[in-house]
Amino acid sequence: MSTADRRAAALGALGITPWVRRDATGRDAAVADPAPVDAHPVDDMQPTASRTTDADPASLDWPELEAAVAACTACALHRGRTQTVFGVGDRAADWLIVGEAPGAEEDRRGEPFVGRAGKLLDAMLAAIGLDRGRVFIANVLKCRPPDNRDPRPEEAAACAGYLHRQIALLRPRLILAVGRVAAHHLLDTDEKVGRLRGTVHRHEPSGLPLVVTYHPAYLLRSPAQKRKAWDDLLLACRVAEEARA
Repeated sequence: MSTADRRAAALGALGITPWVRRDATGRDAAVADPAPVDAHPVDDMQPTASRTTDADPASLDWPELEAAVAACTACALHRGRTQTVFGVGDRAADWLIVGEAPGAEEDRRGEPFVGRAGKLLDAMLAAIGLDRGRVFIANVLKCRPPDNRDPRPEEAAACAGYLHRQIALLRPRLILAVGRVAAHHLLDTDEKVGRLRGTVHRHEPSGLPLVVTYHPAYLLRSPAQKRKAWDDLLLACRVAEEARA
C-alpha cells in the first residue's frame, strides 16, 4: 500500500473524505506524498535502580526516572495498580503527546493509549504521516485511578515532577495536550477544551509550544468533532515545522 493509500485509509478512520487537487484543466492531479522521514527506533532502555526512588525527579536520567516511577508510592493510587504506565515512544521525538491517566487496559499492559481510543489516536497520527514509534506518548498520571475517574489534584501533583522531567529530557518541538485533564494540568487553567483548541499556547516552565485537541475517547462518543480534531492536528504540524525551521 502506498503512502497516499495509507493516508487516505487513516483519514477515512477519522470520518474525513480526502480531497484531490485538480490542475488548471480541471483534471485530477497527483498529490505528492510527504517526503519520507527516517523513523526513530523506540528507546528500549530498561529501568535501573541506581538512585533512591525518593530522589528529585529533576536530577534523574531516563532509566533512573523510569525506575523511580515504577517504584513510586507518593499517592494512594499505587495500592491498586497492576503496573505503572511510564510512557512509550521515541525519546528523541519532536512530538510529545500527553493524555490524562491509564485505563484498565493500559494498567494491564503498561502502555498508554491502547484499546479503541488508542487505535483512533494511531489513525490520527497516521493521517499526518506519524506513528507512535516516532512520537513520545505519556500521561499526567502514571497509575490508574479507580473506575477510570478523573485524576484528583493531589494525585496530579504527586506525578507532576515525573512529567516535567520527561518534558525536560525529551525537549520536544511540540506538546499535544489530548483532552481536558491534560490541557488543564499543562496550562494550569480550567477553560473548556473547545476554547483552548485552535490556539498555540506556551507550556511553563519549558516555554514549549502546546496545542490542545479532543481526547480520542471523546471523539468516539462525538464523531462530529473529528473534523475539529483534524484541524488541530494540522495546526500542530505547522507549529512543529516552524519550530524545526
